Amino acid sequence: MTPGDQEETQPLLRPPGGSAPRSRRVFLAAFAAALGPLSFGFALGYSSPAIPSLRRAAPPALRLDDAAASWFGAIVTLGAAAGGVLGGWLVDRAGRKLSLLLCAGPFVAGFTVITAAQNVWMLLGGRLLTGLACGIASLVAPVYISEIAYPEVRGLLGSCVQLMVVIGILLAYLAGWVLKWRWLAVLGCVPPSFMLLLMCCMPETPRYLLTQHKRQEAVAAMQFLWGSEQGWEEPPVGAEHQQGFHLAQLRRPGVYKPFIIGISLMAFQQLSGINAVMFYAETIFEEAKFKDSSLASVIVGIIQVLFTAVAALVMDRAGRRLLLALSGVVMVFSTSAFGTYFKLTQGGPSNSSHVDLLAAISMEPAGGGVGLAWLAVGSMCLFIAGFAVGWGPIPWLLMSEIFPLHVKGVATGVCVLTNWFMAFLVTKEFSSLMEVLRPYGAFWLASAFCIFSVLFTLACVPETKGKTLEQITAHFEGR
Repeated sequence: MTPGDQEETQPLLRPPGGSAPRSRRVFLAAFAAALGPLSFGFALGYSSPAIPSLRRAAPPALRLDDAAASWFGAIVTLGAAAGGVLGGWLVDRAGRKLSLLLCAGPFVAGFTVITAAQNVWMLLGGRLLTGLACGIASLVAPVYISEIAYPEVRGLLGSCVQLMVVIGILLAYLAGWVLKWRWLAVLGCVPPSFMLLLMCCMPETPRYLLTQHKRQEAVAAMQFLWGSEQGWEEPPVGAEHQQGFHLAQLRRPGVYKPFIIGISLMAFQQLSGINAVMFYAETIFEEAKFKDSSLASVIVGIIQVLFTAVAALVMDRAGRRLLLALSGVVMVFSTSAFGTYFKLTQGGPSNSSHVDLLAAISMEPAGGGVGLAWLAVGSMCLFIAGFAVGWGPIPWLLMSEIFPLHVKGVATGVCVLTNWFMAFLVTKEFSSLMEVLRPYGAFWLASAFCIFSVLFTLACVPETKGKTLEQITAHFEGR
């Protein structure tokens, strides 16, 4: 064990006598940072109301054909993958706070370009910019929140990242009912603008300041966030933190174990079938005789918000492992039921692109009626609730908790890149998979991945509730 290792296992920030800090300004700082995830949730949800309007437009108005609409929906994931790489670099070089401030720029610029769009390329360029900002925000916000929160509330505040994402998606759905796509893009500029204003008043994380040998600033940040700096201790930061990440460090269990867990969690999240279920959301509601198919988007959004809020409230009591395993089991049963539904109907559609993810699709079951459609509605709602309780928020929360400080930028960047790249692949190739395996086969395959995710959770994922970030690092090092 090197001196640098010993230093990292000690709490950088520790209250005297183990007492929990009392100041509530940490919640204000977490809210300011979570406006980034709210912004990228709005960017993700924007395509659902905007695309149908753009496809219906008559010349000479700006209009999207099927191919352009497909890219309009999917290009945001490519931008987000690039944003994950950029965010991983920024979070270590510029710091957590400045990275959040900088990501407001492409959010506002992207929505501004969409608002002023005169051709398809401007629309795609605006979506690419908002995707870039999504990638940065999805990485930096969880890291910032995990480093300012004390263990007793880190699960609650960390889960609010995903909660704000689904609130942003729901906000886009609701606003899309009353606003045209250009005005909807104008509304998209509001959350990142508020984030920019609020984050200017928030401190950098004390842990990052200590790695930069800025003790006075770190003490001031502690006093702002937790109410007092008296009695707080911090060790000297070893040279390891200044050297950053090197490939040779992957031989250390404290580095390669979190890498494997973080990347696997992100892959399993996208392979769980969430995109496939969302793909058929409005179709299933139509078969259940809902007159307004767009209501499906709002119902799905409300379920996501409610159960993600439940997860946030119980995260620090139930723990990450239990919620992940429970979530995975629920998704196994619901995706199996979904596959059975399509097997019984024998009439699933072969849709061509992500743009129909939440769009109305006409599909009549070959041998089922309204009752069978309601079985599908129940399975879908159960799946979305199960996903929201565990596999929605927890991979992002664990990503922000398990990595040592000196590799956090690179490691979280790789995790975010994995997540968004997998999202792009699943989004673009899902229709091909449906043609090869049929709908029921695709959902049964998702069920198999959910089984593997439960087994992986039980075998490999450690419990982090109530532990400091330094204690989590020490666990991986075997000390």
